[in-house]
Amino acid sequence: MGVLLNTVVMASYILVGSLLAVGYRRGIRADRDYYVAGYGLSGLLSALTYAATTYSAFMIVGLVGFTYATGVGALGFELSYFVATLFLLTLFAPRVWRMARERGWISPGEMLADLYGSRRLALAASLIYLYALVPYMAAQVKGIAEAVKAAVGGGMGYSLGVAVGLGLMAFWTIIAGVWSVAVTDAMQGLWMIASSLLLLGWLLAHVSASMGLEEASRALEAKGLLGITGFWKPHVFLGFTIPWVFFAVTNPQVVQRLYMPRDERALKTMVKWFAVFGISYTVIVTMIGLFTRSLSELGELPLIHEKDAVTPTLLGQAPSLLAAMVFTSIVAAAVSTADSIALSVASSVVRDLLAGRPAAGSLAVGRAVTFALILAAGALSYARVGFIVALSVLSSYILLSLAPPTILAWISPGRARESGGRAVVSVIVSAALLTAIALAYGVKALTATFMKLPVSAWILIVSTLILLAPNPSGRR
Repeated sequence: MGVLLNTVVMASYILVGSLLAVGYRRGIRADRDYYVAGYGLSGLLSALTYAATTYSAFMIVGLVGFTYATGVGALGFELSYFVATLFLLTLFAPRVWRMARERGWISPGEMLADLYGSRRLALAASLIYLYALVPYMAAQVKGIAEAVKAAVGGGMGYSLGVAVGLGLMAFWTIIAGVWSVAVTDAMQGLWMIASSLLLLGWLLAHVSASMGLEEASRALEAKGLLGITGFWKPHVFLGFTIPWVFFAVTNPQVVQRLYMPRDERALKTMVKWFAVFGISYTVIVTMIGLFTRSLSELGELPLIHEKDAVTPTLLGQAPSLLAAMVFTSIVAAAVSTADSIALSVASSVVRDLLAGRPAAGSLAVGRAVTFALILAAGALSYARVGFIVALSVLSSYILLSLAPPTILAWISPGRARESGGRAVVSVIVSAALLTAIALAYGVKALTATFMKLPVSAWILIVSTLILLAPNPSGRR
C-alpha cells in the first residue's frame, strides 16, 4: 500500500508539473526568454523560484540529518546563510536588477564581463561554474535517489531514483527554460513548505503522545544537543558557514534570479516572501531533526548513524499519505535546484564561452549543455560520493573565488572597471587553490585550517588582496 501510494502521489506531482512546464513552451523565442524569463516574472513567482532554487534536498534530507547528528548548532549554520542572504538582497538586489535591464545581462558571466570590462573574467567564471556546480547538482539527484529508495523499499530503488530525477530534470528544463522552471518552482515551493509543516505537526503529536514534549526536550538537553556540541568547534562552524554566507553572490542560479522580476515592486515582493519562506522552512526542518533525535534517545527509533538516512527512517514511521507527500517534496526540492543550476551554467556556456554564435543555434546548444550537465550529475550521484550537506557546501566552497570580485563590482562599478586584470588573476588563483585543496582533502577541506583559520577564510583574504592590489602597468 505504501509503495502504491508513493507512486500515485509522485505521478500526480509529475503530471501537474509537466502540464505547467509545457504551458509556457510557446513563449520562448530567444535567449532572454529561455534563460531569464524575458525579465517578466511576478513578485510571488520570483520569490518562490528564488526560495525553491535555494532550499534544495539539502534541507529536508541533509539538514534534518545534520541537526539529528550535531544538534541545534546546525540551526546557527543555516541561519548564517539566511541572514547573510537577506542582507545581501536588501543591499544589492535593486542595483543589480536595474543594471541588468539597462545593460541587457542574461548570464552571470556577462555581468562580470560588463562591470570589469574583461571578457576573460567571464570565461574564467563560466569554466568555474561548469566544474564546481556538478557536485551541487549531484547532491540534488542523490536526495531524490535516497527518497525513492526508501519509498520503494530498497533493492533497485536508488538506481530508479537517479533515473527518475534525471528524466524529470531534463524534461522540465529543456521544454521551456526558466519559464517552466519558475512555474514548477512555485508549485514545488508550496509543496515543500506544506509537507514539511505537516510532517512537523505529526512528529510533535507523536512525540507528545509517546513521551511528552518536555521529556523529549530533557533527553535532547541531556545529550547536549540543545547547546553547541563538540562538533561545532569555531573553525568547523566557520568552515561550513563562510561559503554559504556568500552563496547569494557566488552561485549563478541565484544571481541570475535578480534579473528576472518584472518591476521594482515585484523585486521587493520577491525579497519579502523569500524571507518569510526561508525563516519558516529553516525552523521547521531543524525542529524535525531535533525531535527525531529525541525519539532515538528514548528508544522509539533506533539510533541512525547515516545522516542522509534520518528523514527516510522517520518517514517509515509516518502515515502513508504524509510520507508520500514528503518523499515527493524531496524530489520537488531537488529538481528545482538542479534545473536552475543547469540553466544558469548553460547560459554561461552559450553567452560567454560560445559568444558570437548565431542566435538561432544558441538555444539548441544550451539544451545540449543542459542535458550533458544533468547526465554528469547523475553519474556522480550514482557513485554516492559524499553526503548531501558536504557536497552542497563544497560546491559553494569552490565558487567562493567569485565573491570578492562580485561584491566589489556591485559596490563600485567604477572601481571594478579599473580592476579587470586583477579580477581575472584573483579568480583564477583562488579557484585553483580551492580546487587543489578540495581534490586533496575531499569534504574534509571544509574544516581544514591554516594558522587556526579555515582555508575558506584564507582564500577570501588572498583573493581580496590580489583584487585590491595596485596595478603598476595600468592595464586591465
